[in-house]
Amino acid sequence: MKVADFDYELPPHFIAQKPAEPRDSAKLMHLDRHSGRIAHHRFSDIAALLQPGDVLVMNNTRVMPARLPARKAHSGGKVEILLLRQIDERHWHALVGGRKVNPGAKLELPGGISCRLIERLVQAKCLLQFDQPIKERLAELGRLPLPPYIHSAPADDERYQTVYSQCEGSAAAPTAGLHFTPQLLRTLQRKCLQLAYCTLHIGLDTFQPVKSERVRDHKIHSEFATLDRANARRINTARAAGKRIIAVGTPSARTLEPAAILRAGGDPAQPPSPPHCRQPVRAFAGDTRLFIYPGYQWRAVDAIITNFHLPKSTLLMMLSAFAGRASLLAAYEQAKQADYRFYSFGDAMLIT
Repeated sequence: MKVADFDYELPPHFIAQKPAEPRDSAKLMHLDRHSGRIAHHRFSDIAALLQPGDVLVMNNTRVMPARLPARKAHSGGKVEILLLRQIDERHWHALVGGRKVNPGAKLELPGGISCRLIERLVQAKCLLQFDQPIKERLAELGRLPLPPYIHSAPADDERYQTVYSQCEGSAAAPTAGLHFTPQLLRTLQRKCLQLAYCTLHIGLDTFQPVKSERVRDHKIHSEFATLDRANARRINTARAAGKRIIAVGTPSARTLEPAAILRAGGDPAQPPSPPHCRQPVRAFAGDTRLFIYPGYQWRAVDAIITNFHLPKSTLLMMLSAFAGRASLLAAYEQAKQADYRFYSFGDAMLIT
């Protein structure tokens, strides 16, 4: 399977630069993956497209203000640090932008904070050691790390957070969740839909195009995910009653599928190849590095709410595994014809 099979053309004017106002006014495409039928709605209509008893599994991660200005201690040259993941109280994985920032370099931040570049890792990541804990000072020091295709920040930083965000730790937002409003969540619950939560801290690798020629040669990144016992129980009770499990965003799917594989006694990094029926999930907390692409046998997820993703990305491959590559790419072409907006601040798709 070639990475080029997941490419498509997207003129720049389709890339959303601002979020829809209000949040749930975004367009919503409904793709029936079994029939290939497509219907067009507003996101505020989603309650009418779901069934009583369905469980929406939402990623309650919160984006860190992870973009930090710094200077090289020996020369004063400007550097930008983009924190990706906290390792312990003083060590972080990060991207470091600047000329000739080599291992051993000392970097100075505002507020009397400094760090040292300890090691260069794979995929341009670095290991930084700070001279003091900085997690509690990020709101003072940093800015939200918007994707590079968004050219200006929204007036309100909360527009790059979901209304149900709780657990700070992501370098990017779970964008499918940006369309929900508190009122819409209440409407869903009045219709007897259930809400469950997981946490997956999103790294920037999620959005990067795959650079290998063959899909199977790509080394998937790892992200930290948690599904607690109460939410696993809610999901399993609904599954036993024949209700659907709906992943709100690909990060929720990346949490649910390993949880089902673990429940079955398998290794989430190397799922068994024979087909499986839908399975219950197990609570867990740890890294997930499951690479989902066509040929994968889904175990936990019955439907997905998602945005429109970058060409040749692992997210597009995951959704192709769920909806079928040809069907998904045909839906993307219809989205362009209907003037949908793409990427993080763009419109949404419900795949059932």
